[in-house]
Amino acid sequence: MRYLPHTTEDIESMLKVAGVSSIDDLFSSIPENLKTKDIIDIPEGLSEWELDTHMEDLASANIACKNYKCFIGAGSYDHYIPAIIPYLISRSEFMTAYTPYQPEVSQGTLQGIYEFQTMITQLLGMDVATASHYDCGTALAEAALIALKKNKKANKIAVSSLTHPSHRQIIQTYITPAGFELIEIPYTKEGLTDIQALKAMDDIAGIAVQSPNFFGNIEDLKAFRTVADEKNILLITSFTEALAYGLLKNPGSFDADLVAGEGQSLGISKSFGGPGLGLLAGTKKQMRNLPGRYIGKTKDANGKEGFVLTLATREQHIKREKASSNICSNNGLNAMMAAMYLATVGKIGIREIAQQNHDKAVYLKNSLEKAGFESAFDTPFFNEFIMKTPAGFEEKRTALINSKCIFAGTSLDPFYPELKGHYLFCATETVSKDDIDQLAKEVQ
Repeated sequence: MRYLPHTTEDIESMLKVAGVSSIDDLFSSIPENLKTKDIIDIPEGLSEWELDTHMEDLASANIACKNYKCFIGAGSYDHYIPAIIPYLISRSEFMTAYTPYQPEVSQGTLQGIYEFQTMITQLLGMDVATASHYDCGTALAEAALIALKKNKKANKIAVSSLTHPSHRQIIQTYITPAGFELIEIPYTKEGLTDIQALKAMDDIAGIAVQSPNFFGNIEDLKAFRTVADEKNILLITSFTEALAYGLLKNPGSFDADLVAGEGQSLGISKSFGGPGLGLLAGTKKQMRNLPGRYIGKTKDANGKEGFVLTLATREQHIKREKASSNICSNNGLNAMMAAMYLATVGKIGIREIAQQNHDKAVYLKNSLEKAGFESAFDTPFFNEFIMKTPAGFEEKRTALINSKCIFAGTSLDPFYPELKGHYLFCATETVSKDDIDQLAKEVQ
């Protein structure tokens, strides 16, 4: 076992305080078969310049989407980020993700997060929004736990099989140790969640459905609200593309009880897979059940406007063992970026960007059909869709990555084996008509 470079006297002094005779005794509770016997092969230290060179070599092995044309969505999307956002977020007043516990020295951060909450509730049509969570998957899992804990008669949550596969796994990870069960709702030949199969399900505490779903198709949330009312359970909706609500009716207009979503599209770069931004909103009735924290606006002793941490439901705060969640992050830096993005583009900008996303996706789908691809579904979609690919497409796709710097969709086979040979394609405002025409030409 390799130790830190303390002197012999330092080690003996610490062991005496700990009441043991050797460092190995400190780890006596670990079974012998689980201990590493060999010296761990850790390289020797590098100089600053050697380390810079090593990190540059590692970074060069990555592929940055800015150098490629990316037609992949599936929960992580390319969008233009206004230049003002990286500048503002790098200012020292904002460059932290830490919870602003002391309002007297955190007014700027508190006001920024307050504005974030306000804009998210407007975007989603909900009463309150938390600030904030790791990503959509953890936010959705928290929403599922709320439904399960509120309904004492049922220990199952019905989740659409068209909810993002990773998010379903996260829900499973959250609820299984607590003795709850996830029941998947199958999908129909139209690429939508099977509402009839849901109606036949009993003993469920809530319904979770994603719209637009993983296939990019737009679900009938009104129908799910009706089923939830008939069963007297909560309706949870989710999304991975926040900009969809620049065109679509928001979940609040369908009386959703809880809404979980991914905010990465709101001014946050993809960053090789993260971090994201978990959005979680609800009705006023669900406010005290939601994990996380709320920033409120008030007046100080002199009558001046001020911002405070109004409600925090985690175990470090006043609720202690009654906390609704013991795993929650402020994720404040990304929330602040989302607030800056929403304030910069505004309502009209959100609508225009969403329209571009939809129009370019429609053009891409039509172009691929002309190139010999077959549309898997004829259902309304937003900016991504499923295509059945012609023979030999996988080889062409690999060649496009290597020779033309084009990522042509993502295979559904790992997630839905019954859809072997089907690919999910996506188009956002970052791809041009020429990019789409080139892709269609290359895959013919």
